[in-house]
Amino acid sequence: MKTILIAVGGNSLIRAGEKGTIPEQLANARRTAAEIASLCAAGHRIVLTHGNGPQVGAALLRSERGASEVPGQPLDVCGACTQGEIGYLLEQSLEAALRLAGLHVPVATVLTQSVVSASDPAMEHPEKPVGPFYSQAEAERRQWQFGWQIVEDASRGYRRVVPSPEPIEIVELEVIRDLVERNVLVIACGGGGIPVIWKNGALEGVEAVIDKDRASALLAAQLGVDLFVISTDAEFVYLHYKRPDQHPLRNVCADELREYQQEGHFPPGNMGPKIESVLRFLQGGGKEAIITSCDHLSDAVLGSAGTHIFPDRESMNLAMDLRLELPIGGR
Repeated sequence: MKTILIAVGGNSLIRAGEKGTIPEQLANARRTAAEIASLCAAGHRIVLTHGNGPQVGAALLRSERGASEVPGQPLDVCGACTQGEIGYLLEQSLEAALRLAGLHVPVATVLTQSVVSASDPAMEHPEKPVGPFYSQAEAERRQWQFGWQIVEDASRGYRRVVPSPEPIEIVELEVIRDLVERNVLVIACGGGGIPVIWKNGALEGVEAVIDKDRASALLAAQLGVDLFVISTDAEFVYLHYKRPDQHPLRNVCADELREYQQEGHFPPGNMGPKIESVLRFLQGGGKEAIITSCDHLSDAVLGSAGTHIFPDRESMNLAMDLRLELPIGGR
């Protein structure tokens, strides 16, 4: 039995071309839940984290447009709201999938806070776009009224940007660990966690967003999980992605992957943060990480899909030898 942390991307709930309605998100959550239920059936313990980019953008838009009727909500509260929203959809889907598989596995969502440093350089250099696009006049008005940082997207308008600092502490870590040890399927660190700082001995929310893969890597390392899986929209990590010479990576060690990263194969706005996160997990003592699509989660854990990343070549070769020794039915 392995303890596996799975970080599912935004495409697991809202896929390309969809509006993000609740029925759409629920249908997508059910597909992801079926994959996770198969892993539970194989005896694994699961910790599930998730993104919330589209959902928190929608929450901000609702808050802004309803501000004349009800008080608006700051970004950290919008993040908390989406953790509950997405946790509900995933819980409902997982409980149905587990019941269908004949399994009794309790599922619980833990509203999670991620501590960041008030002196993190990112706090002074906001770069993460959030919320809707505005006209230049509307963006300037909001910049003056709320003190927002605004950037221009040449093709779509103007958008607010906020800091994306490094997570350094998971406030609810002990609660999550206790639940995992009791064989509860835990949903945690939604959207990277609610960004908070310690101020005068108390926690205080900040206007920021945290990369969910970085927070997931931190949680995976602190829990000491056996396997860290990042779900994205592609089955593999590719070299020369979307070019005629595109090449999938199936098994790779950390040093080799780091070389590919330095060569520029993984753009910052796409695969870059995921590569960075698995390398951090392995550097912190992790044994194996996988990057794959949400439709191939169970196959990837069995070793027949996805990109598998190992701390060094020796552990990679050992894992490959063990897979070859498995009986056909075990693959």
